[in-house]
Amino acid sequence: MERDVRESSEVGRYIQAALVLLRDQGAAQLTVRRVAEAAGTSTMGIYTTFGGRAGLLEAVYRHGFELLRDVLVTAKETAEGEDTEARIRGLAVAYLRFARQNPSLYALMFERPLPGFDPPPGLRAEVMAITFALVIEEIAALKSGDPLRHAYLLWTTIHGLVSIELTHNLRSPLPDWFINSPEAGEKIVLDGVTALLAGLRALGA
Repeated sequence: MERDVRESSEVGRYIQAALVLLRDQGAAQLTVRRVAEAAGTSTMGIYTTFGGRAGLLEAVYRHGFELLRDVLVTAKETAEGEDTEARIRGLAVAYLRFARQNPSLYALMFERPLPGFDPPPGLRAEVMAITFALVIEEIAALKSGDPLRHAYLLWTTIHGLVSIELTHNLRSPLPDWFINSPEAGEKIVLDGVTALLAGLRALGA
């Protein structure tokens, strides 16, 4: 048990060091050497714990989805007592805020900022289930059509709107662009989710 606790502590230390590097310097700096330096240890420790860079990146990737899950669970609990559609809108805003606060981690989770890093299918399925299950659960409460299909439509709507906003945020601002504040971005996401939910209700009628 003592060894398990020690090993878990080591994993957490390396992941936190990697997250700081990712936030401050970008995905390209997630090398074994740089993470070891940030964690104040030797590269051998990372090889022993993760087997190498791929294992380290997979651990950071999984941790990102665990963080997102925690954010969504908190949003759901905060909206406890409200109707299903209000809870879904709360999940959408929480998703957007997570992405804004963690753009480099979000990119590692959903894009390919490191050409050599491609999480294995089993891991991708595992982490998607961590967060997607919450969306399915809320959509199922609407009792309208196929929950899995409708949850996918909802998630891709939220994800698409969020990803496009992040892309614009990384570039020079467009003159007179109508999403010109965090509040405007949240309203667009809420409008998109509200429109989709109305469409799903119509499909289920």
